[in-house]
Amino acid sequence: MSAPALKYLNGYPPHVLAQVRALIEADRLGEYLGNKYAQGHAVRNDSQLYDYVQEMKNRYLRSAPPLAKVVYDSKLQVVKQALGTHTTISRNHGGKLKASREIRIASVFRDAPAPFLEMIAAHELAHMREADHNKAFYALCRHISSDYHQLEFDLRLYLTHLQG
Repeated sequence: MSAPALKYLNGYPPHVLAQVRALIEADRLGEYLGNKYAQGHAVRNDSQLYDYVQEMKNRYLRSAPPLAKVVYDSKLQVVKQALGTHTTISRNHGGKLKASREIRIASVFRDAPAPFLEMIAAHELAHMREADHNKAFYALCRHISSDYHQLEFDLRLYLTHLQG
């Protein structure tokens, strides 16, 4: 039997990948995640998602520009190989440029554990200040969600489990 593909865990050290493979081969990855992240969330639709992300923005990024739209996107993971996007759309409005900021979050987060939704929202909000995935970006992610890096790793485990 060949080793399972771990496409969401590229870049992690071999000893970590070996532990993940052992959980998968013992059919215990789902159990591990279920025990650690049993809490779901009530953010079921786009309106609730907008309110959820807006509240995070108001708490951690008060001076950031306003959000025009926050939605669940069912095509996001498949089409863009991304779990969320932050875009700024500039439009000419009466001779002036108006910027509209949107956050799209993959639909997989509608049914994911609550901490994973928090992590992806923190990630996309951090892009409002930092475009690149650099040291300042990850510091901002940790400011918004203190256990960001652990949540990101566990989210990768969750996606690995979902791909089955």
